[in-house]
Amino acid sequence: MRISKIVPAGAGAAFVVLLAVLPLLSVSLPGILPGPTYTPGALQLLALCMVYASLALSYNLLLGTGGLLSFGHALYFGCGAYGLGILLERTDLSLWPAFGLTLLAAGVIAVVTGAVSLRVTGIPFAMVTLAFAQAGSVLVRRNPGGLTGGEEGLSLATEHVPDALVGVVHTRNLYWAALAVVVVAYLVVLWMDRSRVGHVAAAARENELRVRALGLQPYTAKLVVFVVGGLIASLSGVMYLLLQSGTVPRSVGADLTITVLVMVVLGGVGSRWGAIVGGVLYTLLNQRLTLLAGSDAVESLPAVLHVPLSEPMFILGALFVLVVLFVPGGIAGTAAKLTGRGGSRSGTTVLETADSERELEEARP
Repeated sequence: MRISKIVPAGAGAAFVVLLAVLPLLSVSLPGILPGPTYTPGALQLLALCMVYASLALSYNLLLGTGGLLSFGHALYFGCGAYGLGILLERTDLSLWPAFGLTLLAAGVIAVVTGAVSLRVTGIPFAMVTLAFAQAGSVLVRRNPGGLTGGEEGLSLATEHVPDALVGVVHTRNLYWAALAVVVVAYLVVLWMDRSRVGHVAAAARENELRVRALGLQPYTAKLVVFVVGGLIASLSGVMYLLLQSGTVPRSVGADLTITVLVMVVLGGVGSRWGAIVGGVLYTLLNQRLTLLAGSDAVESLPAVLHVPLSEPMFILGALFVLVVLFVPGGIAGTAAKLTGRGGSRSGTTVLETADSERELEEARP
C-alpha cells in the first residue's frame, strides 16, 4: 500500500481548511515562528515553507513515481521565477497573461531538455540534467542584455502586479496564494500517480524491460512525468518571485536541486505528504538554525561546539546523513512502520515488487 494513502482525504481537506484560517488566528509557536500566525513575519515564513513544499512535490513526482534522479530540477523553478520577472519588467503584460506565458515557455523548455535527457538513464541522466541547469545558471549570472540582474538578482516589477499581492501589508494574501499552489501541486501529482501514464512510469521505474515487452512506451510516460514535474516547479518559482519580491541566481543552481532532494529523502521518497512535510521541516530548520548560528548562546560555546553549530548547512547535512543511514524511509516510512502499514517505496523490496505488479496491470491497454 502506498504511504500517501495513510492520510484520509477528509483529514487532508480539514487540514487545508485549518491552514486557510490560520492567518485569522493568533497561534504562537515559540522557537519555530517569529511571532503569532497573523503577523507578516510568521506568514512570510509559512508561505515560503509552502513554496518549497510544492517544489518538493514536483521533485517527488520525478524521483518517487518515475525513478528519475535529476540534478537539474532547479532549472524549471528558475524558469518560473526569472521568466515571470523578465516579462513583467520588459513588457506591458499584466500578471495573469505573463503568468500563462511563463508556464508555456517553461513547458517548452521542459519538453526539449527532458526529451534529450531521457535518451540516457541512471547517472548519465543525472549528469545531463545537471549540465542543463548549470547552463541556465551561467546564463543568469552573465546577465545578457541586463535581463536577469546578474549576481544581484532580479527585482519584481510591481506596476503590473495587483496591489493585493504587493507589500508587507498583503502578506496574508500571498500566504493564501502559496497555499493554493501547494493544493494545486498535490492534486496534479495525485492525478499523475493515478493516471495510466503514471502507472507506466512507475512500472518502468522497477522493470523497464518488462514494460517494453508488454508493448508500452516507458520513454513517453517518463517524459510526461518529467514535463509535469517541471511545470509544477515553475509554478513554485512564480510564487517564490511574488513572495520574495524578486529572485536570485541560486534559484537556478544545482545546489537548490540538492536541497530539494534532501527535502524529499527527509520526508520519504514516494510519499506525497512526506514530500510536503520534508519541504516544510527543512525550510523551518534552515531559517531557525541560521538565527541560532548567530546567537550569543552559540558564540559562547567552546570551539568544538561553536564551529559546527555556527554552520546551519553542517547541521542539516548531518541530519540528512542520519536519515539516510538510520531512517531510509524518511518521516513517511517511519510513520507507516509505526502504524503497521509498511514502508515507503525506498524502504521495502517486497512492497516495491507488489507495486510494480499492480502498476503493470493498471497500465495495460
